[in-house]
Amino acid sequence: MKKATISEEKRSLSQGNITTNATPDVLLETAPTKIARALVYFRHFGSLNRFEAPKWVGDTCLNSTIPVLENSYGLTFEHLPEKSPNNWGAPCDCTRYRLLESSHARADKVLAQMFNRTAKRQMVAA
Repeated sequence: MKKATISEEKRSLSQGNITTNATPDVLLETAPTKIARALVYFRHFGSLNRFEAPKWVGDTCLNSTIPVLENSYGLTFEHLPEKSPNNWGAPCDCTRYRLLESSHARADKVLAQMFNRTAKRQMVAA
C-alpha cells in the first residue's frame, strides 16, 4: 500500500512557515479555520455574498463572520447591497462583502498570525 504524501509547500504551511511565495490556492486549502479560509478568499480572490460563501469557503453564516473580522481583527469591508437568486431562484436582497484594499496589508499580518498560532498548537500537542 502506498503512503499518502504531502507536498513540501503544504507541509511548510502546516508547520507555520507561511511564506509570500505560497499560492492563494494552497493558502485556501490549508487555512486552519473557517475565518482564516474566508479571509484568504477575500484577500486573494475577491468578494462574496451569503449564497456563494458555503460553496467557496464553507461558511454558512457569512453575516456573522464579517463582524468578527472587522471587530476582532481591525479589518475594513465594503458592504454592497445586491439582489441575488436564492436557493429557489427567486431574487433576494443580500449583501456582497469585499475587503478594502487599504486593509490588505493588515489582512496579510492577521493571516500570518492565524497560521502561526495553529502551528504552535500542533507542536504543543505532538
